Amino acid sequence: MPTSIRLEPEIEARLDALAARTGRTKAYYLRELITQNLQDLEDYYAAVEISERIRRGEEKTTPLAEVIRELGLND
Repeated sequence: MPTSIRLEPEIEARLDALAARTGRTKAYYLRELITQNLQDLEDYYAAVEISERIRRGEEKTTPLAEVIRELGLND
């Protein structure tokens, strides 16, 4: 599915230079950036949502000392 984005001129210039230097297309590098960073973005926003639920008291938390004890990491 075709998608278009507007880049800041300096970012586009850097992307153009990279594509020219390596012989790959700008689209190739945009796909690489999205593929490599999409999981990080998904994880970040999931963590934000969970943090908000914790602040509202809607998410159960476990004290670190209890986790250490339950996992037998006291040694």
